[in-house]
Amino acid sequence: MQQGQPMIVMSEDSQRVKDKDAQDYNISAARAVAEAVRSTLGPKGMDKMLVDSMGSVTITNDGVTILKEMDIDNPTAEMIIEVAETQEDEAGDGTTTAVAIAGELLKNAEDLLEQDIHPTAIIKGFHLASEQAREEIDDIATDIDTSDEEVLRKTAETSMTGKGTEVNKEYLAELIVEAVRQVTVENEDGENVVDLEFLNIETQTGRSAGESDLLEGGIVDKDPVHDNMPTSAEDADILLLNEAIEVEETDIDTEVSVTDPDQLQQFLDREEKQLQEKVDTIADLGADVVFCQKGIDDLAQHYLAKEGILAVRRAKKSDLEFLKEIVSANIVSDLESAEEDDLGFGDVTRDDEDELFYVEGEDAHGVTLLLRGSTEHVVDELERGVNDALDVVAQTVSDGRVLAGGGAIEVELASRLRDYADSVSGREQLAVEAFADSLELVPRVLAENAGLDSIDTLVDLRAAHDDGDVEAGLNVFTGDVEDTFESGVVEPAHAKEQAVTSAAEAANLVLKIDDIISAGDLSTDKGDDEEGAPGAGGMGGMGGGMGGMM
Repeated sequence: MQQGQPMIVMSEDSQRVKDKDAQDYNISAARAVAEAVRSTLGPKGMDKMLVDSMGSVTITNDGVTILKEMDIDNPTAEMIIEVAETQEDEAGDGTTTAVAIAGELLKNAEDLLEQDIHPTAIIKGFHLASEQAREEIDDIATDIDTSDEEVLRKTAETSMTGKGTEVNKEYLAELIVEAVRQVTVENEDGENVVDLEFLNIETQTGRSAGESDLLEGGIVDKDPVHDNMPTSAEDADILLLNEAIEVEETDIDTEVSVTDPDQLQQFLDREEKQLQEKVDTIADLGADVVFCQKGIDDLAQHYLAKEGILAVRRAKKSDLEFLKEIVSANIVSDLESAEEDDLGFGDVTRDDEDELFYVEGEDAHGVTLLLRGSTEHVVDELERGVNDALDVVAQTVSDGRVLAGGGAIEVELASRLRDYADSVSGREQLAVEAFADSLELVPRVLAENAGLDSIDTLVDLRAAHDDGDVEAGLNVFTGDVEDTFESGVVEPAHAKEQAVTSAAEAANLVLKIDDIISAGDLSTDKGDDEEGAPGAGGMGGMGGGMGGMM
C-alpha cells in the first residue's frame, strides 16, 4: 500500500492464479491430457482420428503421436506431454501408460490436498514410492539370454498388439527381431549395443502387411532418369552427390542483349559444354552409379546414358545418409573437388515390379525394413507400431530384463508398495499408498477398454498376487486372470521403470506449483485469435486452452 492506494506491480493484461486455484488449474489440465489417451491403452484400446488445420488425417492409438498432433494450448498440459515424449525417447513404448499414471497420481494427490495434507509431504511420498518401485521392478524382472529369439519375438508382439498389426504380428515380429540382430554389435566391454541408425524403414502402399520384407542394404524409391541407362550394376563404384548436374545459375539477375543469332548459339554451346564437363568429371572419377540429391538436366541425362552411367535424381537426403554407411562413400557437395576415394562400392539392382533400387555394400551391417500396407493410413499406423517394437526389442537386447505384462507388474508393485508404506512415517505414508493405488489404474483401464468389469478384474488380480502368483495378469481376449509371461505377454523392464519415474516426476513438478503468473492469456499460443482468452475466475486458460483437446 502507498498512501492508502494499492501498489500495482503487474500489467493490466497479466493474469495470476494462486494457491488452491493454481493447484486445481494444473491438476485439471494434466488430468484432461491423461484422460484423452486412456481409452487407447492395451490391445483392445480404441483409435483416435486427428485432423489438423490443413485437413490432414491421422488415425492412431499411439499415445505420443496423439499428444503431439493434438492442438493443445495450455502450459501445464504441455508439461504432461513432455512425459510422453521422454518415454518415447528413452524407452520407445509405454507412452500412454506413463501419461495415464501421471494423471492418476494427480487425481489421488487432489484427494490428499482436500484432507489438508501439504504438497511437500505428497511430493516426498511420491518420490519415495517411485524409488522403491524401481527397486521392486528390478527384483521382479526376469533376466533373459539376449540371444533368445523366442522371448524377443514375444516382446515385439506384445508391443505391436492393438496397433493395427494384429493379423501379421507374428511375421512382423520375426522381421523385427532379425533386423535388430543384424544391427547389433558388441562393444569393448562385451555388451550388446543395438545401432538402430543402421536400420532404415521404407513404406509402400497397395500390398498386404504380410508382404513386408527385410532387405540387406538400402532402398531408393526412384526411377532411372533416362530410358537408355542400365538398371543394375554389380561391383559398382557409387557416387553420392549433393550438387545439381545442371547449368549453374548466377547469384544475381542479369540481362544480356543479343544482336546476332551466333551470339545466342554461343550461349547455348557454353551451357552444353558446362554440362558435358560435369558428366566427364563423373566419368573420370570412375562412377558407375550416381545418386543425386538435386536435379539433373535433360541434356546431362543424355550424356550420362551415353557413358553407361546409371543416375537417379531427387533422392531423399535421409536415403543418401543411409547409403553413405551402406557403401562406405562420402557425400560429395562439389564435383570439382571430388576424388576417387569419395566413391562407395556395392551392387545396385532394380525391382521393376516395386519400382525400387536395392543397394547392397560390402561388410556393411545396414538393413532396410520394407513395410507394406493397403492404404496410406494403414501403412502409417503400421510404421508407428513397428518403430515402437524395434525400440522395445533393442532395449531388451541391451538391458536383458523383461516382465510379465497384462497389468501383472502394476498389481504386484502396488501390493509391495502398500507393504513398504507401513515403514514410512508421517503423512508421506498416505502419499505412498496413493502411489500404489495409482499404479492399479493400468489393469483397470485394460479391463475397461476390453469391455470387462474393472472392479471384478482388479479383485481377481489382487487375490492371485496375494497367493504368490507374481506374474498373474489379465488376458484381455478371454477376460481370465493367468500367468501372462507364459502366455507370451512380455514387456521390457526398462520401459516400465521409465514410465513410473517419468510419471512421478511430472506429478511432483505440477504439485510444486502454487502460483501461476502470466503476462497475458494463460495459454502457450500467442496468435491473433483472442477468442480463447480466459474468462472470469482462476481457471480462465482452461476454456480456450483445452478446448482444442476435448
